[in-house]
Amino acid sequence: MRIGIDARTILNPEKGDSIGIGHYTYQLIRHLLDIDRENEYVLFFDARVREKDVKKFTRPNTQIRFYPFSDYRKYLPGLYNELLGSAILAKEKLDVLHVTSPVSKIPRRYKGKTVVTVHDLAFYKVPEAFPKNYNTKMKALLNLAADKADKIITVSESTKKDLEELLESSAEKIQVIYSGFDKRFFEAPEISREKVFEKFGIPDGYILFLGTLEPIKNITRLFEAFKTFKETLAKNQNASKFPDYKLVMAGKSGWLAKEYKQMAEDLGIGNNVIFTGYVAPEELVPLFKNAEFFVMPSLYEGFGTTVLEAFATETPAILSRVSSIPELADMAAELVNPNYTKNISDAMVRFAKDQELKDLYRKRGKERAEKFDWEKCAEKTLEVYLHTYKQNK
Repeated sequence: MRIGIDARTILNPEKGDSIGIGHYTYQLIRHLLDIDRENEYVLFFDARVREKDVKKFTRPNTQIRFYPFSDYRKYLPGLYNELLGSAILAKEKLDVLHVTSPVSKIPRRYKGKTVVTVHDLAFYKVPEAFPKNYNTKMKALLNLAADKADKIITVSESTKKDLEELLESSAEKIQVIYSGFDKRFFEAPEISREKVFEKFGIPDGYILFLGTLEPIKNITRLFEAFKTFKETLAKNQNASKFPDYKLVMAGKSGWLAKEYKQMAEDLGIGNNVIFTGYVAPEELVPLFKNAEFFVMPSLYEGFGTTVLEAFATETPAILSRVSSIPELADMAAELVNPNYTKNISDAMVRFAKDQELKDLYRKRGKERAEKFDWEKCAEKTLEVYLHTYKQNK
């Protein structure tokens, strides 16, 4: 087979490298090239990416192609994608094209067989958590992708169910393939705890949140729950035995993120909330491992790689009982209703008081994380390519 993969989400000149979908695309390609030496791969990158940055993908069975005239997209986005995009793809005579997200739009004129990965439908399920223009754009892209695709990969059963219900996609067209995650989270930290704590001003006795700071992460209720949690512990007769808990908000800023610092001040918890901004990959393991526990009360998650990172580092976790999270976590975390602040704060109090409960989740979490692997993801994805290639031949 001659397999094309749209890799423009990797090393994206506008959005930075390997975040979100880019990380999925990078890991999938890397592991496909490791396990498959028989099929040909054509990897499509943005023309503005430096050639030295894509050398890591060079193999005897791999060809690198660049989408030319990238700047034209600013002025003629529709024409760019339809005319140039379809011509570039048709020229390669691909047996299967894999578009790793609906964001990487499939040209309507392209006639070849396609596979599309759909990561989540949060803009359908929780539209109030995103700007209206974003919702409109994403719905249009998703509908196009679902209509054009010969096969759809989803990263969870939950996302598959959403596709079936909201877009009426047939179950036979959808294949669930769980993503993997970076195995270094099982290993000893690359840098010291002290260095990370000094950089971000973190003391002992902290609760960790990790993710983009945006409404879908339910940060308002997290702050309210943390305030209630602190007040509840202060009233306890053994209050002195508890740490002076801080809430570490680790992650880059997203939509409406500027409001969160003021919100913390308004709630009277400003001195107890630490905003780190972006955290480098090598800093994540010590950040997880030294936390009292991890809390992520998201309103929706398509998969939840951060959950597996917490599990692998044996960090007990409080998570939402919504979308893909129960499926991913199984019995390895405390699940709460994210719409009720008291549910979140009560779980935090239980974790503060019950060391045995946290130890149980540490053990279960590590066992659960071991079940997710990028090599398995690549193997199953390759099977989808083969099935799509043979379909209707």
